[in-house]
Parts: sequence; structure tokens; C-alpha cells
Amino acid sequence: MQPVDFTTLQAACRELSADWIPSRVEQVYQRDRYTITIALRTLKGRGWLEISWHPQAARVHIGSPPPRNPDTFTFSQQLVHQLGSLALVAIETIAPWERVVDLQFARRPGDEALYHVYVEIMGKYSNVILTDARNEIITVAHQVNQQQSSVRTILTGKAYEKPPSLTAAMPSLSETQERWQERVSLISGAVKKQLLKNYRGVSPAVVEFLLQSAGLDLEVTTDDLQLEDWQKLFQAWQKWQIILSENKFQPGWTATGYTVLGWGIVKEENNLQEILNLYYSDKLNQQVFSQLRHQLTQKMNNFLGKLRQKAQTFEERLHQSDNADEYRQKADLLMAHLYDWEPGMKEIVLSDFETGQPVKINLEPDKNAVLNAQNLYKKHQKLKRARSAVEPLLAEVTSEIEYLEQVEAAISQIDNYPTQEDLQALQEIREELIQQKYLEDPEYRNRSSSEASTNYYRYRTPSGFEVLVGRNNKQNDQLTFRVAGDYDLWFHAQEIPGSHVLMRAEAGASVEESDLQYTANLAAFHSRGRQSEQVPVVYTEPKHVYKPKGAKPGIAIYKQERILWGKPQLLLTTPKN
Repeated sequence: MQPVDFTTLQAACRELSADWIPSRVEQVYQRDRYTITIALRTLKGRGWLEISWHPQAARVHIGSPPPRNPDTFTFSQQLVHQLGSLALVAIETIAPWERVVDLQFARRPGDEALYHVYVEIMGKYSNVILTDARNEIITVAHQVNQQQSSVRTILTGKAYEKPPSLTAAMPSLSETQERWQERVSLISGAVKKQLLKNYRGVSPAVVEFLLQSAGLDLEVTTDDLQLEDWQKLFQAWQKWQIILSENKFQPGWTATGYTVLGWGIVKEENNLQEILNLYYSDKLNQQVFSQLRHQLTQKMNNFLGKLRQKAQTFEERLHQSDNADEYRQKADLLMAHLYDWEPGMKEIVLSDFETGQPVKINLEPDKNAVLNAQNLYKKHQKLKRARSAVEPLLAEVTSEIEYLEQVEAAISQIDNYPTQEDLQALQEIREELIQQKYLEDPEYRNRSSSEASTNYYRYRTPSGFEVLVGRNNKQNDQLTFRVAGDYDLWFHAQEIPGSHVLMRAEAGASVEESDLQYTANLAAFHSRGRQSEQVPVVYTEPKHVYKPKGAKPGIAIYKQERILWGKPQLLLTTPKN
């Protein structure tokens, strides 16, 4: 992930100062443990200033509105208590070449600042600190005590101290090429390493800009450079400083990220705030998506492994109970042939009443024939009782396995992160598992069913009918029991975990065989049978689909169904709407 370097920070603060100074603070909301957003109001409109101290994505820029979930973080509550109704009157860096921004808040423009919010963008040491006018710390995103750092503590009630000064030299337009070249080439090595080591404000992105502007290889060393190469590199060095001093930034998208220096742009973008918001939202969402999908997949494997083992145990006990009558028959034989028993016998072979075939009966030698027969009768009764007790337990476990296999199938369908809707679908699965008591989360905020997302997969049949496919159980229930209309058709892979699929139709519409086959292919594709050549798919009218009383999300039963063979392989290259 590309970090916000000094150059990007300067460009972002310049845009913020131009567009959002002064502005009124209307609200403070904390998105997560690393990010707050401050609602700002100007004469031109309203925006959300996003401030993050994420160790990989610390930044400050105008972002998207926050979700409507309740904010339970104390840091944001303390901020809104102090900053509410004040004005953001200045955005400044605290020292040259430092990635620390001072957001100043006062009652009105022109007044002395009452509070300062220091945003320290320093990788894993990033932080956000609120102080009063005397620079006494009121609250801090991440407190640092003496045990954590002997160099600089950050605690409430203490005076705010600036981060220790950097030891590298500060870039200057007045520095001569000879002095600059001497400093960079003092120790032989890769040019990019020497620039990063010897000067403040230099980042990997800046070094790449310098080397590409000079037409040099990214891995070039100081020993490889000729005089002409040094001259071109120095010109690029000065060009970078001029861009900074004159604020002539050129933001845009590159093949691997973004830039504010105008190099390697594949798509121009005038608004740097939009670039930063999109880039870091996307990158962080990808991280969350990968972590959450891995977590849910592991949980499903663990739950299903234990349940399948439990089901196997129940099935073995039922199989044993199938032999209950055998113990009774042996007991009857033994009681009928008491005269054949002799003391100390470990087994006895008797003829079956009906077939006449020999039947071997194991005996306990220290007990007589009557006691051995009584033991056999007891085993018979125990196994008969076990069946009545185990059968409902097996049914319950089987039902639970079917439900979790449905969840597992939904997770497997969301296999990568092309859009934010995919992350949202995974988060809804996680919420469902918390609601069903499979996962625990003390910070979980229960959302009402009315807030369920509607970002279904969307397709079009050959005749143009819209097809909606649920991404998870919550969406499956929505499609089947809320969205479905009288003239729609409901599809599902037969006896295979998969999505609910709804083909929308209107009264009098003529549904062709090709439409039915296409939708059946979709139902097969969005099921566990995706890799098969053919999958049986049922379809019926939504009024014939029911949810059993007390059933878990996504579970439905149906009647008056018809069957088609879905061909999922035909959908592998079919684009969604």
C-alpha cells in the first residue's frame, strides 16, 4: 500500500486550506479504531474530513459520509465535546519537512485557536492528539507511556511535545549540485537508498519520480552514474522542490497507485481528495475482505468438522440400535435352552427358532444363564431407547449442517474483492453468524432487518428479464419473501447449497425456454455445484416457497416445482449487470 508521504500531505493540505478554511464543525464520528471523520460546513456545502492514524494508511483528506451505525468510541465523543460548533480556521505543518499537521479550531475566523488537533502521519507511530490553546493534551487516539517509549510519551494532561527532529538534511533549492552529489554519493550504493537516507521528505514514490524524470533505471547505483546522469537527476531533484514550493501539484492515477507529481499518470484527476479517498478506502477494504473471508472460512471448516463428526457418532449409535432385536432374540434362545448352559461357559451355540441356523451367544462366565439373558434383555431395551433419543438429535445436527453448508457456499461464491458490495456481503454473513450465536463480538451492533442490503448479483436473460441472485442468506430471504412478485419465478439448485435466484416478470409476459435455461444456469453457477457439467435446478412460483417455522436464515421449502438441468460452465464468462 502506498503511504502518504510529505509531498502528498503538502498537496492534500493545500487543497483543504483552499476549499475548507474556514468551516464550521457540525459532527464528529469515529468509523473504526483508526479513523475519525469530522463534518465540516462552508458556504459552498458540507463535507467529511477523514483523519486516520492507521499504521499503513495514516492520512487526512475529505472522505465519504460515515455509516449510520451508532458511534460508541470515546475518542470521538471527547472530540465532539470540545470541537462542537467551533470553526476550523487553519491547517498548518508544525515544522519544515515534518509529516505532522496542526488543525486549529476557534470560535470564529480571525480568533486565536482554542484547540489544536495534531495529526502525526508517521507509519506505525501515527497518532491524533487534541490539545488546548496551551498545548496541554486533552485526549489522544493512542496513548504512549514510559514503558512503550522512553523518548516521547503522549499522555492526557501532559504538555504536547513535537516528535524528535529528523537527522537527515533538509532539501534546499540553494544547495549546489556539487554539494548535493557529494552527499548522495558519499557512500556507494543504490541511488534510491542514498536519497532516502540523506534527505528529509523523500519517499519511495518521490525517488521513483526523480529517477524516471532523469531517464534512469530504478535500481541504478551511484557508481553507475555519469556526469550527464547526475545533472539530469539533479534537475529532477530541483523540479520536485519547485513543485513543493510553488504548489504546482498534478494529481492523477498511475498504473500502481496515485501521484501528485504528474509522472506516470494513466488517468488525470483534478481532485486529490477524491483520489486519496478512493485509493485508501479500496486498499483497506481489500485488507478487511481478505481477513474476514479467511476468518469466516476457518470458522465454517471448524463448525462443520465438529458437526459432521457428531452426526457420524449419532448415525453409528442408530446403526447399533438396528441390532436391538438381535439381543432380544438371543436372550429368548438362552432362556429356552437353560438346560444347555454349564457353569464357566464363555459362549454357547444354539439353533435359531425359525431358520434352525446356529447362533453364537457370548456369555459372562461368572454369571448363570438367567443373568446372562437378563443382560441381553437390558441391552435390547437400552438400544431401543437410544433410537428415540438419538433420532431427534441427528435431525437437529443434520439441519444445522445444511444451514452452515449454505453459509459456506455463500462465502465460497464471494471469492475476491472487485467492489465494496462484496465486502458488505461478507459483513452481512458475519452479522448473521453473530445473530445465530456462532460468533461472538462484544462490539457488534445489531442492525434491523430493514437495513439489509439490496446489492444482489444482477443479470439479464436473453429476452431481457432481470434476474436477481442473493449473495448471502439475508439477501436470499429478502428476495424470496419480500422482493418476489406474483409473476416472478424462483430458482434454486436441487438439494444443493446455493443462492436463491429470482427471475422478474410482469403480467402477460412471455417467458421463453431460453430465459428459463439461462436462469437455471445461473442458479447452478451460484451453488456448490458450480464446477459440475450439469446441476439439477428446481423452479416454481414464489407463492409456493415457504419458510419453516423457526428455520434459520436462507432455509426454504417449496412445492409444485419443475426441474431443469443447469449448466454452470456456460456462465464462467458471462458478465453481470
